[in-house]
Order: sequence, then structure tokens, then C-alpha cells
Amino acid sequence: MPRQKFRSLLKILTVLVPVVVISMLILQQYNNPFISEWRRASYVDVDVDESSRASEKLPKDTDGGCFMDTHCPDDHFSFYMKSGAANVIGPKICIQNKMVLGMMLNNAGEGLNIVIMNGETGNITKTGHFNMYNNEVETLIEFLKSTEQGSIVLIASWDEPSSHLNDEVKQLIADLGSSAVRSLGFRDNWLFVGGKGATVKSNFEKHLKNDHNLNKYENWPELLELKGCIPKYMN
Repeated sequence: MPRQKFRSLLKILTVLVPVVVISMLILQQYNNPFISEWRRASYVDVDVDESSRASEKLPKDTDGGCFMDTHCPDDHFSFYMKSGAANVIGPKICIQNKMVLGMMLNNAGEGLNIVIMNGETGNITKTGHFNMYNNEVETLIEFLKSTEQGSIVLIASWDEPSSHLNDEVKQLIADLGSSAVRSLGFRDNWLFVGGKGATVKSNFEKHLKNDHNLNKYENWPELLELKGCIPKYMN
């Protein structure tokens, strides 16, 4: 009889132990403040004005403005960004109503434009632009690999973002939370905000395919805009 009880106890433990371990791992993921905040981060969409859709003219970017009329909680950073328009108007990335990347700052270029922000303090740690058509992919890989845990990564395309975008760099960007990077095509427009260490898919992403039948600027799709509130990284 004691042996039967002992065997029954072993069977119960065999079932319970894996359940407890898996439950602890799941709780650990959701209890990470950075990850849980990214899961419920506020998302504010921006639509291009309908009247501008009828026009084939490129938009004017004369004011360099970054003001965002959406209020973010104290434990979030506001952001506004837009992709480039064709190969004429450059992209723009703003944090807390201040431009941190753009043609006016002379730190934007054709390809992928990236801003790295300290997710805890909001300080901009580095910016870069990488010409994918000219195969600057190795420099891009080094740039992304050197990004510290807890950083916020903002990416805006201009002209051509996908040439020479290999599997390694696609995986690095997918690990930041991107869902669209693997389907990025020639002269697509793309905006993305992710977090290194967030380990969840980001809500902050827009992707518009280059389609000659639908393009606004002949060989390029219309520009994209995105704004919202980025959760701070909490240690």
C-alpha cells in the first residue's frame, strides 16, 4: 500500500512540476515592466489628409515642425515620424516634440534612417542612415548589434530600403518587434518603432508596398506618418 501511494505521488509530481515551471516562465515575461508596457503601449494613428491624396504633387516640408497634439503619460515618450517621399523629400523623426533626425539636421539619407534612444532617460544615443542600394548592410548590422538592451529603435525609410537587406539584418530588426521587415520590397515605404529586449511584436509599424498601379508618386508610394507614446524602460 505505501508503494502504491508513493507511485501515485510520483505521477502527480511528474505532471505538476512542468506546469509550475512553465507558469513561472510566463509570469516572468509578463512581470517585466518593459515587455508588459510594450504589450499595452498606446498607439495613435495618423492619416494623410484626404485632399492631398488627389494631388500628384510632392508634399512641402518647410516648417520642420514636430509638435504632437496627443498627450502621453509621464512614463511614456511622445514620438512623431514620417517616411521620405519618393527620392525628393527626406524622412523625419521627432521625440518629445523635438526633431532628432531630418534633412534640416543633416543626419538623414536614402535607405534606412535610424534613431537609437535610451529607453529609460529618453536621451538619443546615436543616429544613422544606411544606403541599402549601395550595400551598406554590414555597417547597419554592426550598428544594430551595438545597440544596448532597453533601447528604443525608430526606423524610417527613404527612397529604397530593401536592396541587400539580408537574413541577418532582417532577424535583428524582427527581434526588435517588427512584423513587416521580412516582406519589405523595392521602394516600399516603411516606419517602425521597436525596443531591444521587449521580445513582443510592436504596434508601432506601417508598411506600404510599391505598386505602380496604386503609387502616388509614379515609382514610389505615398509617404507614411506615425505618432504615439513609447513606454519607458523600467529596470
